[in-house]
Amino acid sequence: MNPKQRRIVIKVGTSTLTNELGKSNLRTIEKLAMTLSDIQNMGNEVILVSSGAIAVGANKMRLKEKPTNMRMKQAAAAVGQCENMFLYDKFFGYYDKTVAQILLNAEDITQEEKKENLTNTFDALLEHSIIPIVNENDSVSYTEIESEEKLFGDNDMLSAVVAVLCRADLLVILSDIDGFFDRDPRLYPDAKLIEYIEQIDEKIYKLAGGAGSRRGTGGMRTKLQAASLATAQGIDTIITNGKDPSILYQVVEGKKTGTRFAGARH
Repeated sequence: MNPKQRRIVIKVGTSTLTNELGKSNLRTIEKLAMTLSDIQNMGNEVILVSSGAIAVGANKMRLKEKPTNMRMKQAAAAVGQCENMFLYDKFFGYYDKTVAQILLNAEDITQEEKKENLTNTFDALLEHSIIPIVNENDSVSYTEIESEEKLFGDNDMLSAVVAVLCRADLLVILSDIDGFFDRDPRLYPDAKLIEYIEQIDEKIYKLAGGAGSRRGTGGMRTKLQAASLATAQGIDTIITNGKDPSILYQVVEGKKTGTRFAGARH
């Protein structure tokens, strides 16, 4: 396989997919669809892990704010998943690409038979040049929405689990900051980007801090946990800014962007 022709999992978060008003950021979604379609045209296999269902659903339902109780969160997720897939189908369709929706629960990846079926589904879709779009099944999976220490952590961990399931070559987590810094760049203007991390140890975790952006729920710590899971299985992981999805061209061309976490070489 050509080094540029790889199986790549891309995770995009709520803060990338929505604007400050909580509405779908159509310009970013269209650019994401174009870039991923182009990357697939280069011979790569592409899997998209997408957040944003609850935020988009809340807006579509004309709720004044993001819901806090379980029944409304799940209702918003059901509406939002439909809206997100409609937009993805539309924008990817412009570039002659077929997409498929896969919604996952925690038990889907903990039960061996389900896990094997899931891997086979991904393989079948990718063999037919279809782009799987994965989200956590928030409309039925209450444990993930309400728990403090989420298994999937706003889909950061989900993207790593998918990367491992699919035997991906690369995991790219698109964030709302440029990568992993030595301290929070939103609080400290002199924070320095760490471009390469060979091993994720306790020292690195201490630099991670707490919560993430206002519209998303995944902080840098969950991104580190995701990178740790993927790199342990030999999958290189990159955290970079998703504001302009065309940054993915730099990623597939091997140029420096964001923070690269080295996959373990077994």
